[in-house]
Amino acid sequence: MNPMKDIVTDSLRYWEPRRVAFNAVLVLAVAGSFFYHQQSLAALSWQPVVGLLLAAVLANALYCAAYAADLLVQWSDYQAVWRRHRWMLWVVGTAFAAGIYLLHE
Repeated sequence: MNPMKDIVTDSLRYWEPRRVAFNAVLVLAVAGSFFYHQQSLAALSWQPVVGLLLAAVLANALYCAAYAADLLVQWSDYQAVWRRHRWMLWVVGTAFAAGIYLLHE
């Protein structure tokens, strides 16, 4: 057995399915903001759409920072505790990403 391979595999199995939920939360934040401000689709220009696409790419790139934290802690003596509580990093990171978008408005 290769412990490094096992840790990386565990990290991928944990974080990648949650990326879908992360993106769903961000879509809900954008849609909620869109409907709250009652913007019409006809009035929407290409610049805000491109800005949203770039923000989505950046948010997903920053989501990868969770891997650095996850791998670092999994290689420590706190691996078992971390595996039970790493969901908190997902919740805080997702709330932070949605909050940044909503504060941007």
